Amino acid sequence: MLAALFMAALDVFIVNVAAPSIGSGLHASGADLQLVIAGYTITYSVFLITGARLGDRLGHGRVHLAGLALFTLASLACGLAQGATGLIVFRLVQGLGSALMIPQVLSLIQRSFTGEARARALGAYSAVLAVGAAAGQVAGGVLVSVDLLGTGWRPVFLVNVPVGALLLVLGRRVLPLGVTAGRRRVRALDLPGLVLLGAAVSLLTVPLVLGQEEDWPLWTWLSLAAAVVLFVLFCGYESRLARRGGAPLIRPRVLRHPGIGRAVFRILAVMSVNAGFLFALTLHVQGGLGYSALRAGLSFVPTAAVFGAVSLTWRRWPAAWQRALAPAGFTLTAVSVAVVGLAFHGGGDGGALLYAGYAGTGAGLALAFSPTLTGALATVRPEDAADASGLLATVTQLGQLIGVAAFGTLFLNRLESYGVLRPYTSAEAFWVCAWALAGTAAVGAVSGLVLRRR
Repeated sequence: MLAALFMAALDVFIVNVAAPSIGSGLHASGADLQLVIAGYTITYSVFLITGARLGDRLGHGRVHLAGLALFTLASLACGLAQGATGLIVFRLVQGLGSALMIPQVLSLIQRSFTGEARARALGAYSAVLAVGAAAGQVAGGVLVSVDLLGTGWRPVFLVNVPVGALLLVLGRRVLPLGVTAGRRRVRALDLPGLVLLGAAVSLLTVPLVLGQEEDWPLWTWLSLAAAVVLFVLFCGYESRLARRGGAPLIRPRVLRHPGIGRAVFRILAVMSVNAGFLFALTLHVQGGLGYSALRAGLSFVPTAAVFGAVSLTWRRWPAAWQRALAPAGFTLTAVSVAVVGLAFHGGGDGGALLYAGYAGTGAGLALAFSPTLTGALATVRPEDAADASGLLATVTQLGQLIGVAAFGTLFLNRLESYGVLRPYTSAEAFWVCAWALAGTAAVGAVSGLVLRRR
């Protein structure tokens, strides 16, 4: 299950450093490349909660394997695509496969483990999810640079095929494929809720991923406004359905569960900072410093390695520290991204100070994310696992989209704007972006403390 999760997280970012090679190989326009990169995330985000509910009705193991099969076949089709249009379509299908398989990971953890074992499993989930983001940049750089048998960018997709095939064989042997007794009659699918939520998420994600490329035309702002309206309509419909004794897409009691509201805010904040940091850093080291795809990818190794190590070990730290870990993580992240910005500020390659900033960022993000997710889900009832899993998985993806859109736009706008006497350099644009990232992390720390007291 975690190997499948890693593949899905990897594919959100693996295409970033391969984009120039894809563009030259398929003669793709800038808009085409934006859709190749973003199409996967759009369908992934839109259908996550739908995937969680299907798992609740049809069996989490069965739906996970169906999604894994779809993801693997779509990866093969992406690797063999002969044109930009076909690649865009297959990326959309790949995202749909991820939306079916990934919510089942959290749901099966919730149903298979209790107590300390569940906390350890959730810690591993957190580590794999966020390390996959940084590892995607590394893997993309390595695979493009190797140019295996002259295939250029294609291995960034084809690498999923043998792994997916192996996981399908293993999954049929070890995963529960049926539905828990008595669960088939519990809840209807809530099609109106699915339509409202799907439309709202679509209207939110499409302008976020295409707005910068299109220079934020009027339709992007109208789409964002319409998304807010549909989210309000969705919440109203779900509340009325629950009062009538129906089966809402997300049970209101899940949203009222202690810690879920705080977790939603913190996960949005930490994933926005994580994705924004990776994206802005990629733009700077490749565009500003001229790093190759391989060197740019390897730049993320310290952050990923420390994130994984902290995510897997924080549960062993003294119990007296546990409640303060998430605010401390946000604070450490704020300081560390500012250090990275400072290291690059002079226009050089950063020196030793840079690696301290990378390590601190990885540790801070892990402490902000892993205890938050574990604390929110550790006490959720098994019958609410699908709702909570779909909700937090969707929030994770939306946080990444918001981070790329907001901080990517800030970096590019600074790079294109003019100071008093001269334009901003890439290092100066990243410096501004680093301070914005640090400020967002600081808000996460302070808000988390305020919400806890309430």
